[in-house]
Amino acid sequence: MIKENLEKIRATVPEGVTLVAVSKTKPVSDVQEAYDAGQRIFGENHALEMRDKHEALPTDIQWHFIGHLQTNKIKYIIPFVTLIHSIDTANLLEAVNKEAQKHHRVVDCLLQFHIAQEETKFGLDLEEARELLESDAFRQMEHVRLCGVMGMATFTDDMEEVRKEFRHLKSIFNTLKNDYFAGQAQFKEISMGMSDDYPIAIEEGATMVRVGSKIFGIRSKK
Repeated sequence: MIKENLEKIRATVPEGVTLVAVSKTKPVSDVQEAYDAGQRIFGENHALEMRDKHEALPTDIQWHFIGHLQTNKIKYIIPFVTLIHSIDTANLLEAVNKEAQKHHRVVDCLLQFHIAQEETKFGLDLEEARELLESDAFRQMEHVRLCGVMGMATFTDDMEEVRKEFRHLKSIFNTLKNDYFAGQAQFKEISMGMSDDYPIAIEEGATMVRVGSKIFGIRSKK
């Protein structure tokens, strides 16, 4: 069903919006099936699982890290990761920069913002982001490149609340673009929206949506 599911999702994702197929906890065979159906961008939230899949699957896959990244796990993904969506502290960005330097890479990253009602979600607020972007430490980071923002909406059936949160993330993006990245073409990504709410995210300006269960089926619990 993966091929059929992908075709259905693609029909709802407009040109200019990137579909990230969230393959976390799914076996290599499922990722291969999606790959055979033309999907090339996959999202994972565990560094070791992502490393193992990278080693087992075709080399032209673009791997996006979308989960909470622990600093001691950065080394496993830096050699190949395409985009890290989840930079939620200045210290994490600094650690990614340090590891990327060892591999002579510049790694693309998104700043993750806390836009949900739940306290359990990770992310910066606008003030913390300003502090990071205005710091001497950030100015010296030559091995990371900020390309936009990411956020996760509240897990709720109230789609108006979800829409409000996506709108908030878009306004944060606009503020950062105007104040810190004006004229910098790479700062263009707004990663928001998952299986249940990605159509609303697209309406509110998402440039990337992260869809898992609608492609691969409900995640098996470990």
